[in-house]
Amino acid sequence: MDRNDLPLRSGLLRFATAGSVDDGKSTLIGRLLYDSKSLLADHVTAIEAASRKRGLAEVDLSLLTDGLIAEREQGITIDVAYRYFATPARKFVIADSPGHAQYTRNMVTAASTADVAVLLVDAERGLQTQTRRHALLSSWVGIRRIVLAVNKMDRVDWSLARFEALSASFTAFARTLGFEEVVAIPMSALLGDMVVERGTHLDGYTGPTLLEALETAPSRHDALAARETAAFRFPVQRVVRVPRGQGQPDAPAEDFRGVQGTVASGAVRVGDAVVVTGTGTPARVARILRLDREVRLAQADQAVTLVLDVEVDVSRGDLIAAEADRPEGMRTVDAELCWFDAEPQVPGQAYLLKHATRTVRATLALPSERIDVESLDRVPAGGPLAMNDIGRVRVSVQQPLPFEPYADNRVTGAFILVDEVTHRTVGAGVVR
Repeated sequence: MDRNDLPLRSGLLRFATAGSVDDGKSTLIGRLLYDSKSLLADHVTAIEAASRKRGLAEVDLSLLTDGLIAEREQGITIDVAYRYFATPARKFVIADSPGHAQYTRNMVTAASTADVAVLLVDAERGLQTQTRRHALLSSWVGIRRIVLAVNKMDRVDWSLARFEALSASFTAFARTLGFEEVVAIPMSALLGDMVVERGTHLDGYTGPTLLEALETAPSRHDALAARETAAFRFPVQRVVRVPRGQGQPDAPAEDFRGVQGTVASGAVRVGDAVVVTGTGTPARVARILRLDREVRLAQADQAVTLVLDVEVDVSRGDLIAAEADRPEGMRTVDAELCWFDAEPQVPGQAYLLKHATRTVRATLALPSERIDVESLDRVPAGGPLAMNDIGRVRVSVQQPLPFEPYADNRVTGAFILVDEVTHRTVGAGVVR
């Protein structure tokens, strides 16, 4: 495949690595940065010195993303490491997530904002339980494109038959997960074949390299920003009083009150009728300020200040929505919950629930079912959710919240749960 023939994309692409422990995620990202010439010389020198200190003959590219001391000492990824790089064709943000089951919550964090998941599989070991779990979670958070990176092909003598068998096995498993596209690529992150350059060992493979696949993948982030037809939703971050004359020369002579936040979905124009969902108070958008200028339109993912035509009771945690399509407040909702904590769920115990910009107390019922990671079947829960379980749970909240289906809105359709005593994030849920 000639790279010049590929339909390159210009928008920013966010992608997350996923997969089982020791499948080579950090090495793959290091190879991607190294071979795409995205590293400063002093950074390369530091990694070379660290590799020599560990007694390695070759540069350990995994050290480029494993930044914590504990990670470097243990040779594993614990935290989510974010890296930025660019090619002449596109800009990228990478989230390198850990593979260990105990850090599944970190993987969900990395995947929650990604357009594409790069799911690694060790060609020698094959698909693991954590591989399947990460595929399920990628679909669960709304990712619709997967790159199946069959890594360590050098350990199976570059066997394309082995690659094709793993690709077929994963495709069969993922058929019900709703992915729009699965691209399988054989590679060796250690040696560099099919990461940025094609290398010399996989001539029988005619598909794209990893970088080519990423340069041509559509961006879900940009597609969301372009969806003006979606319902307008604006979680309020804070309310500010702008002093007289601040901003542009056409600023009003008097002080004015602005509502700040990021547009979660849809678009809003000056003059649009809106409502504060907490109080039901109607208003119209009088002005929209973005950075240091005034605009007529604000779209999804843009951080703006809205000035309403009337003084309304609004504060952090409220939601401003289109008056013609307002969400209803709900005290109970059925959700799919992924449990992160080592301590099992305690039915009836109060947790803190964070929904958009609001935090309220909530209680959970016993789950009605859970998802079998191996078969993707829904089976009887058989008790409270334990670590890494995904199940359907009824959630009751202290105050009505504007829950909506996650497929319609990734902000109002999702929430996280925090233990009131330990302040640990114990779970994340999506409304189906």
